[in-house]
Formats: sequence, structure tokens, C-alpha cells
Amino acid sequence: MALDLASLFSRKKPPLIGLDISSFDIKLVELSEGSDKAFRLERYASEPLPKGAVLDGNIENIEQVSDTIRKLLKKSGTSAKNAALAMPAAAVITKKIFLPATLSDQALEVQVESEASQYIPFAMDEVSLDFCVIGPAANKEDVEVMLAASRKEKIEDRVAVAQAAGLQAKVMDVESYAARAAMQRLIEMQPNQGQDQICAIFQIGAKRTYIYIILNGDVIYEREQQFGGGQLTQDIVRNYGLSQEEAEVKKKTGDLPDSYEMELLEPFLENAALEVTRAIQFFFTSTPYTRVDQIFLTGGCAVVAGLVDIVAERTKISTAVISPFKGMELASGVNEKTLRSDAPAYAVACGLALRRFN
Repeated sequence: MALDLASLFSRKKPPLIGLDISSFDIKLVELSEGSDKAFRLERYASEPLPKGAVLDGNIENIEQVSDTIRKLLKKSGTSAKNAALAMPAAAVITKKIFLPATLSDQALEVQVESEASQYIPFAMDEVSLDFCVIGPAANKEDVEVMLAASRKEKIEDRVAVAQAAGLQAKVMDVESYAARAAMQRLIEMQPNQGQDQICAIFQIGAKRTYIYIILNGDVIYEREQQFGGGQLTQDIVRNYGLSQEEAEVKKKTGDLPDSYEMELLEPFLENAALEVTRAIQFFFTSTPYTRVDQIFLTGGCAVVAGLVDIVAERTKISTAVISPFKGMELASGVNEKTLRSDAPAYAVACGLALRRFN
């Protein structure tokens, strides 16, 4: 499926919203150009999904998901009609390949498709394929190319829910790549633009944690672990008879019975710290690197009380919860206090919204 990207490169850069479709909710972010080349957060919002509408990244009920998007558009107040969406990393095959730098654009496209057939375990007519030239290879005679492929049906489902909600899907990204784009902007805001600093980003979602470790703009390690904040939410639901939405809110605020901290929160934090520590050790044992300078926590689980402290204590590494909107101007309708607790969950949606400026 070919997406019309032409409008994204016009001078006026028409409004584009980032839509992050997860198993539990849909998040929206819209950015604009602020002063002095800064970004401006125009609006952000989320809307819970009916149970079972999305399972493990697969859209099971197009009508329910598109209806949720319509509610979200109304809630946010956006008038944008263009959207950037993303596929779960598990649904996308990515591969870096090297091709001769002398190839024309047309020849490069043919060669990419030929190379892709070696790595994709499906018939080529069943997949949507795209690629991006990253830059010159070390030998200068080749270029490094990133190719990405996913089953057409999965992409078409996401396009369908956007269209049913009155939107045009202009960009289809990968969730982990979108989050990474949002985080890279923040790393570049570090002293000396983060040069020579090894930064480990833990994007803790509901069911999975994506880990990517970045050095000087390059991803030197990435991994996915089956761990997420959804486990704590489900424990709260079961123990206190709350709805999923109520449990998510109270998990953030800590407005729960006195037994919560000892019975549910502390075991969860210990497990989370263990997962982070294991991931760092895997990084050390499977790469030539022996240090991590900074850990950034993002994702909806990052703001759980006590998580940042226990991770810093167990790993002995500087750890911070990070907002993808750091350094951005805020529109008058954005509540700064609420944003502080909400922001870490919006890394994917923010990265998608940034595609407006590519």
C-alpha cells in the first residue's frame, strides 16, 4: 500500500496528529511550530478502548476502534485530518542491508525488493514493504538501507479505522521507532548534546517493555521483554473491585487502600527493578560495552510511585522519568500540572506527531 506523503513536505506543513493505538486506549498528540524553531504542544488526549477491541496489537473490532478515535478527536478539539499511525514492533520485520551507492532510485527500489524476499517469510504480494536510505556505509561505496515489511492486512486494518473516523493515514511507522524519535530529541538536549553518553531508554508499556540503548545517535542495542505495568493494573482490579479505567487512574495517584503499598506495589517495584537490571546485564554480556551513563524511563508505567528510585538504587545508574514534551511550548489549553503525570505515556504518540516536521 502506497501512502501519499507529498502533503507532509509542503511548506505549510499541514496539521498532523499522532495516534498511538494500544490494547487499552488510544492516545493523540498534535504539535505545531512554536517560536525560535521550538515545537509547540497544541493538544494531547487519550480515550479508553472497549475490552477486546485490540488484542496484542491486532485490531479485532474496527467499528469499536474507529468509534473510539472519533470520541478522541472530539475530546481533543483537533481539526486535523491527517494522521500518523504505527505498527507494533512485533508485527514488523526490519533489516539493515547494504547496497551500491551508484544505484538509481528505481534500481535501488528493485534491489531492495529482491533483497527483502530473503528475509520475509511471506509471499511478497502479502506484505507492504518500505525502505529508507540511512546514509553512506563505512566503505563509502555502499549505502546503508533500512527495510521494513509487515502483513498488508494488519496495515490495512489501521488505515481502515483512521478512514472510518474521518482521517487520512499519511504515515505508517513502527511504535518503537516512533518512541525512539521522541527520545532522541531529548538526548540531544543533554549537556554537549549527549555526545559519548550511553543512554538506555526503557519504554514500559502495559504488556511489554522496549529497551533501546543509544550512543551518539546510533542504536547500539535493543531488546523487548514481556513485562509491563498492566500486571499491576490487573492486580488492583482484582483486589479492589475497580474497573480497568479506575485502576489506571488510582495507580497514578496512589489513591488506594493502605494495604496496596505492601501487598501490590512493593512486589511490583521489585520485579520491575529486577527486569531493568537483567536488561542492563544482557547488554553488558552481549556487546563490547561495559557501562551505561543514564537510564530514562518512559511509557505509562514510568510514573508509578517509587519506580525511578528503586531502579536507580538497584542499578547504581542515574535514572530519570522523562517527558517527550520537554522543552516544548505549551498551548493555552494544555494543563501543565496534569501533563507532568501524563506525559511519559505519550512517547509513541509524540514521535508520530513529530513526523509532521520530517
